Amino acid sequence: MRRVQPEQLRSHRWYGVKDLRAFGHRSRTKQMGYGPEDYAGKPVIAIVNTWSDINPCHTHFRQRAEEVKRGVWQAGGFPVELPAISLSEPFQKPSTMLYRNLLAMETEELLRSYPIDGAVLMGGCDKTTPGLVMGATSMNLPAIYLPGGPMLKGRWGSTVLGSGSDVWKYWDAKRAGEIGECEWEGIENGIARSPGHCMTMGTASTMTSAAEALGLTLPGAASIPAAFSDHARMATATGRRAVEMVWEDLRLDQILTPTAFDNAIAVVMALGGSTNAAIHLVAMARRAGVELPLIRFDEIARRVPVLANIRPSGQYLMEDFYDAGGLRALMGLLGDRLDQVATTVTGRTLGENLDGARVHDPDVIRDPEHALSDEGGLAVLWGSLAPSGCVVKHTAASPNLLQHTGPAVVFDGYEDLAARIDDDGLQVSEDSVLVLQGAGPLGAPGMPEWGMLPIPRKLLRRGVTDMVRISDARMSGTSYGTCVLHVAPEAHVGGPLALVRDGDPIRLDVPGRRLDLLLDEDELVRRRADWKPRPQPYVRGYGQLFSRHITQADSGCDFDFLAQPGEIPEPAIH
Repeated sequence: MRRVQPEQLRSHRWYGVKDLRAFGHRSRTKQMGYGPEDYAGKPVIAIVNTWSDINPCHTHFRQRAEEVKRGVWQAGGFPVELPAISLSEPFQKPSTMLYRNLLAMETEELLRSYPIDGAVLMGGCDKTTPGLVMGATSMNLPAIYLPGGPMLKGRWGSTVLGSGSDVWKYWDAKRAGEIGECEWEGIENGIARSPGHCMTMGTASTMTSAAEALGLTLPGAASIPAAFSDHARMATATGRRAVEMVWEDLRLDQILTPTAFDNAIAVVMALGGSTNAAIHLVAMARRAGVELPLIRFDEIARRVPVLANIRPSGQYLMEDFYDAGGLRALMGLLGDRLDQVATTVTGRTLGENLDGARVHDPDVIRDPEHALSDEGGLAVLWGSLAPSGCVVKHTAASPNLLQHTGPAVVFDGYEDLAARIDDDGLQVSEDSVLVLQGAGPLGAPGMPEWGMLPIPRKLLRRGVTDMVRISDARMSGTSYGTCVLHVAPEAHVGGPLALVRDGDPIRLDVPGRRLDLLLDEDELVRRRADWKPRPQPYVRGYGQLFSRHITQADSGCDFDFLAQPGEIPEPAIH
């Protein structure tokens, strides 16, 4: 293996030369209390920290950053903490998806513009994983990902609560009059009891697990609950490994290969993971120069069973998953469904990282013979209503609705949905297909998680708990139900979804991988001629940049100018 010499470090251009600029760099570093013994000839490791006071998923990151630094110092590196935008899923509106690419841009430019030799990427809350990885991939330095870890199980009396999934469940119960304010407050007080991201198999655990499957984390890192001491030790070990990666010149382009992305998709399928993975993995792959069409997700899903018995597709939570053996144990069961010789940040192969992994609870992590589903948890559909594709989490849907034809009930944007969904006069039945338009990348904007349309209250009172719901939005990975998502092209740009009207027959056929609007072509041509585009919601600032350059869901919702190949020259140091 090639060994980098100190004078070959990228930071040497800042610190190691004998000129006026390097004098300034050294003197200003000394101004902060460091001496040559701290930084001279040592890898400078950026700790890209997405902590903030308004991100509960990353509450522990202040301490974890210190633990990463400890590992960097132990391995002979020089740690530099660099704060980056904190994408707080519970608080940031209209959607953290609007700002994922901003985090990617910031990460890339932080790593480029400073004297950085390698990086530890600290994330966890939904969009931080893809945002950090996308930016680091474009910069292509040695980089390792530090997952934030799931929170501990929630409690309401003797009832175990899971974030997201139980929120929707008990909210519907409250709307139906089955529980009152007292019970609802008890759930509010007990559902989130520690630092960490959602402990269901939502987008956060899906994407941190995908990062581990890609080979970007230390083995087992994605499963450790945030509050466990194992997590602190893992943070220190991550810091040590970041230094070693610099000396080995182990860069992301050696890790993020086509087979690595196949591994990530297979793991997402086996977890019953979030539908959001389809957007994020496509965007991440394109940054690595890997073309990842939606059909690849469907091909892999058909050969990978769901093994993780975790909500919303299953019964347990991430704390149980970790105790049962965690992601290493699950990947060990996948055998030749994974590329075992894929390179990882450890310098070893994926198969070597899985050596010795064991399942401790076979009900939480099933073997393929006792899988929750013979197919992966995500299906990709095409048809006249989604010519560029859409997705459905069919393992969290009602089996009787996977083949369904019904009349559309159309909502023109979220405000229209909120205003009418609980109106007792709404013309809707349990056979109706609820359709939400204008919630895609441009239409919302930012493609919020509005895809789990609420069941109309008058149907809830009759005991209806699921319906076919279709939108160009996303939905939380913690959600469940027969929700067809990411319909592309979106309504805002004139996709067929924009042409649907109340009463139009729509056919969903998940086994056949079809979603069709059952109208003749002449009627569609007439409606298209009458369709008029709406103005973009932003006239200035980052929103205007987003509106001009965002791609559609099937292309990963990245900015077109960032997904392009081509290296950017190193900054001049004058």
